[in-house]
Amino acid sequence: MRLNELSDNPGATKKRKRIGRGPGSGTGKMGGRGIKGQKSRSGVAINGYEGGQMPLYQRLPKRGFSKPNRKAFAVINLGLIQKFIDLGKLDAASITEDSLVESGVVRRKLDGIRVLAKGEITAKANIAVTGASKSAVEAVEKAGGALTLVAKAAAAE
Repeated sequence: MRLNELSDNPGATKKRKRIGRGPGSGTGKMGGRGIKGQKSRSGVAINGYEGGQMPLYQRLPKRGFSKPNRKAFAVINLGLIQKFIDLGKLDAASITEDSLVESGVVRRKLDGIRVLAKGEITAKANIAVTGASKSAVEAVEKAGGALTLVAKAAAAE
């Protein structure tokens, strides 16, 4: 087998349509755009245009509000923490946000890590994170551990 003998499977590649290349091509003359009008010209962007009538997106009322400085937390569940403790990737004695990132439980901290109570925790774990639900705190304390909330230091500006 040589380089010049290599070919793709039949039907794997398709020739591109060459528009405006004579009447024999089937897409010659007008190039599939019809006759005259705005859409037959180049440089036309008329998505949402309704012929001068007020477009639908402008007729509908604006709703809601996006808080510009809202916090985005990385969320993890107790069941996942327990799974990583069982695998030996986390040390139950002291679980911090940095150790959670290093072990791969969470990809990045964002504005902090928040623990939720989905799943069960059986290990006696000491967890220090930015946020936690009440039920998560209760579940960790029931297992004999402690879940403490750490205030995140404000970024220096």
